[in-house]
Amino acid sequence: MAHDDLVYDAVVLAGGGGRRLGGVDKPGIVVGGATLLDRVLAAVAGASAVVVVGPERPVVRPVRWAREDPVGGGPLAALAAGLSHVEASVLVLLAADLPFLDPATVGLLLEVPGTMLVDEIGRNQLLCASFATADLRCALDGVPVANGRLAPVLLPLVLRRVVPPAPSGRPAPWSDCDTEDDLRRARENA
Repeated sequence: MAHDDLVYDAVVLAGGGGRRLGGVDKPGIVVGGATLLDRVLAAVAGASAVVVVGPERPVVRPVRWAREDPVGGGPLAALAAGLSHVEASVLVLLAADLPFLDPATVGLLLEVPGTMLVDEIGRNQLLCASFATADLRCALDGVPVANGRLAPVLLPLVLRRVVPPAPSGRPAPWSDCDTEDDLRRARENA
């Protein structure tokens, strides 16, 4: 089945504290005329449903909001909160600070559920991946999620690691905005 025909949901983790950026609301940072979160939401325009885990805010498309338990409980707790609202058999799991994520990259993730992006030096991009929803639910079953780590849960579900080509002269789709330098680079290239 072509990924254009695939029914999928998206879970976007948008609740981090932005500590390396001085505690700013990272998903709300504007890059190229749109917030980081809205840029990610545009990349998943084909999703049946989008669950954003984090504080509610104005966004460009309808989403379902969720919060991790406890609030601030980390990415594994956020994933569990988002997963509880997923209905599709496949989901993409994304960070909210990926200004160069695009629909083509999401399509690449959807070619094989269990696909994760890997950067040019081999680092896993856990928050730029797709999974079979049932597999993810089984992996989380019985796992304490508060302050838990994503890697031990997600990596066993990864079937394919992909280094997508970066558009010429632009940052790669997994490029996030964790530091002032990242943010400056994103704004220069948006």
